[in-house]
Amino acid sequence: MKVETKKLDATKMRLDIEVPSEMVKKKFDEVYERIGKEAKIPGFRPGKAPRDILEKHHGRLAQDEVIKDLIPEAYRQSIEKEKIGVVEVPEISGVKLESNTLSFQAVVEIRPEIEVKDYKNLKLKYKKITVTPDEVDKAIEKLKAARKVDAIDDVFAKRLGSKTISEMRQSLERQLFVQKENELRYRLQDDLVRQVLAKINVRIPPSLIQRRLEELVREAKTQMAMRGATKEQLMAKDDTLRKELEPDAQMQVKTFLVLDEIAKKENIPDSEHLTQDVIEFLLSAANWIEE
Repeated sequence: MKVETKKLDATKMRLDIEVPSEMVKKKFDEVYERIGKEAKIPGFRPGKAPRDILEKHHGRLAQDEVIKDLIPEAYRQSIEKEKIGVVEVPEISGVKLESNTLSFQAVVEIRPEIEVKDYKNLKLKYKKITVTPDEVDKAIEKLKAARKVDAIDDVFAKRLGSKTISEMRQSLERQLFVQKENELRYRLQDDLVRQVLAKINVRIPPSLIQRRLEELVREAKTQMAMRGATKEQLMAKDDTLRKELEPDAQMQVKTFLVLDEIAKKENIPDSEHLTQDVIEFLLSAANWIEE
């Protein structure tokens, strides 16, 4: 397979592909064998017509079939040979089949080359988590207001699954601590990712952004429908949702590509939780500073 590549811009590449004659000849043999079994030619039983007769009656069909079969196969072999990270289906053009040689061009969107650096030992500021008695009191008051009870006592505590009011306070304190811990973790993760992304300037393939945008719009419309929005209301909201969600789509795609690149550099195994695995790695490599 002869392949010449030319980078058109940061996200597009053109491949000039030439399929060798032996590969084309083999494909013609397969196609004519297939045609010969099905073709109805006067004077010949199915499968018995000689090759030259098949070429005379079905030459154009055979050529079309060869092109249809070979282009996807040759394209796949070419991107594997050149180790090209393709993110969208190719635009095929310039198809020529002459003298048992097939040539064509394929323009593809590619994963951008991302140089990730300085992503370890990032500074993360945090405050030690504490839960005050006053915060517990406020939580109890909310529970009381939600149930319209008169007194906060052991009877009230038992209704909520605790033996005593003291035990209930301890349970609420643990819940508030975990809640604060989760909030802190989400804030630190967000801060960490933003620090990493700020060091990288990369052009994202438009098709990836568009694909993620479609997913976000679909998710938003699903939520609206669950809240009772009509089909007409959803259609009217389409343009607004796209404008509102496009920055999120860009940020999410950039985040994925950058974290994926870090995963490759650090030999983090691929998995369905890859993004979170990389974030965990970055957190462990960060410089934690208590305020």
